[in-house]
Amino acid sequence: MPSAIEVYNLTKIYRGGVLAVDDISFTVERGEIFGFLGPNGAGKSTTIKVLIGLLKPTKGRLLINGVDIAKRPGEIKRATGYAAQETAIDDRLTCMENIYLQGRFYHLSKREILARSAEVLKMFDLYDRRNDLTATFSGGMLKRLDIAEALIHRPQILFLDEPTLGLDVQTRKTIWEYIKRLREEQGMTIFLTTHYMEEADVLCDRVAIIDRGKIKALDRPEALKAQIGGDIVIARFSALDGSIPQEALEAIRGLPQVRGIEPKRDGAYWIVVNQDGDKLIPAIFSICGQAGVSIESISLKKPSLDDVYLHFTGREMREEEASAEAHIRARIMRGRIRRR
Repeated sequence: MPSAIEVYNLTKIYRGGVLAVDDISFTVERGEIFGFLGPNGAGKSTTIKVLIGLLKPTKGRLLINGVDIAKRPGEIKRATGYAAQETAIDDRLTCMENIYLQGRFYHLSKREILARSAEVLKMFDLYDRRNDLTATFSGGMLKRLDIAEALIHRPQILFLDEPTLGLDVQTRKTIWEYIKRLREEQGMTIFLTTHYMEEADVLCDRVAIIDRGKIKALDRPEALKAQIGGDIVIARFSALDGSIPQEALEAIRGLPQVRGIEPKRDGAYWIVVNQDGDKLIPAIFSICGQAGVSIESISLKKPSLDDVYLHFTGREMREEEASAEAHIRARIMRGRIRRR
């Protein structure tokens, strides 16, 4: 049986020569929650839009359930559901009217829509509000309705683009529970994008770290964190440039627990150890004291996906980063606002 999603050498170049996705390849297995983790403009939304047929790839071969997207696009649309970053809800309609409209887009009969809408609205705890105008809904309710609409035609694969963007922490965690239920109760394959580290860690079976259109790493969250090490000792030294003499650095590197030392752009040194990083700190002080080096600060932390992202990309996640992809999305939204 083929994988749910297969992507080979996908490249997408926008008009003007802007490279949004740069020769990426990956697979998503059936029943898996797979995440794309990266900042705004990394190429996450572009990848999803190519996979569901909203954008044409510049290059690459893409398969959904073993079916070539380019050859049978209609079949792909029936097999997939999609909830975009911006909820596609008309606030002049009721909850039921919105979901009925979505069902008609998929050529479902009135009987099918009524049966399926009751099913998905109950799943997302919206059935009791089905006759209310969506203008009265909170942001979390609108997002739940948007995901429910993406399920009205019973897709095998659900694409969620930043499913909790802009929601408060409590509502975000509620959405996470609904996403988990979809996989647990229906065995659905879910592909989501996010720039929230905790979201990727909590939800995803596997995570691809994508930055500037390139996949930098792909594995289970725990495996990615294990690649960094058991603990990270972060040290800053008192020299003006934050440096440390080479002989002291080599002495620290030679300690039994140390896997490696990485200088960072902010002047700190990451000392990656297998385990028990707290027991290493006295030895670091001893080596620095013998070398006449003062320690400005030292701290211990367990690896997180933030650390993984920094390790593989060399920079921290910055939400304010933008690209041609982000600007295109913003122009589309401005156009929608003007038409209202």
